[in-house]
Amino acid sequence: MDCYIYRSVRTLIFVFTTTLLLSGCEQNDAANARRLIVQKHAPRVAQIVIQDIQRHFAGLEKAATRIAPGFVRVQGAQQEKDIRKVLRLIRHPIKGVEQLIITPMSFIAAVDKNGVVIARDTEPDRMKGMNLAELFPVVKQALSGEQGYAVGQFRAMKKGEQPSVTIIMAVPSRYQNEVVGGLVVGIPLWRLAQRLSRQLQAEHAGKGVVLWVYVYRGEKLYHYGTPHSMDELVPSAEERRKGLSKSPGGFTGEVAQFGSFYGFGVRPIRILGDDIGVVIFRMDPK
Repeated sequence: MDCYIYRSVRTLIFVFTTTLLLSGCEQNDAANARRLIVQKHAPRVAQIVIQDIQRHFAGLEKAATRIAPGFVRVQGAQQEKDIRKVLRLIRHPIKGVEQLIITPMSFIAAVDKNGVVIARDTEPDRMKGMNLAELFPVVKQALSGEQGYAVGQFRAMKKGEQPSVTIIMAVPSRYQNEVVGGLVVGIPLWRLAQRLSRQLQAEHAGKGVVLWVYVYRGEKLYHYGTPHSMDELVPSAEERRKGLSKSPGGFTGEVAQFGSFYGFGVRPIRILGDDIGVVIFRMDPK
């Protein structure tokens, strides 16, 4: 497993201190797009990431309280059955925990005091028996009483399957003031990219503006639903590295395709890791 970074949610408000810079912005069809990426879209993306992490932790704390008795009242197959039922109820549109109903997370799982998955919210349950504390020390940290989050990588479970790079959030579950287990949620980076694209598109619907967001981690790029022609326009890992070496807070550029000009901005999202960020594309209607 490759390395990752984890932080307490308490640090969230203080980490977005860098500024995305305009670099060489000429007056053409992409100039307005580049300006708005710097002034509006990049700050909005950063805000969404912060708010989503805070929202998930708020929901996880409520869910951890609700599920706590299930860690101690029964064991074995009945415990697995009961906990899976509660996990499903947590995401129920009427009976669930509000912050966890509509979310880009791919799973919510309950782990015992050793970090071993008792159950997740869906079946078939490929995570049952997986030791998340061994895979992600942030889970071990939660079982010692301190919630936190990390970006890490699951091992591929099938031959030919790509490993899942995922934001892991973990909280302790307490019963009678004792940590009896924990709750863990995962948001794959491709789902985060999808979430950011959809949110910006929804906020600018009906204006004829084209908006897409990609998430990068090091050399890897994560996205979903983006047009293939757009994928070809994303700055390469080397281009991102060079741009950020000159302007660590981010940089903008422009590309032309099919007679249209796109502005793009590369913005680090350092609360997720020093090598993680987004590439935002915008095209204005002619």
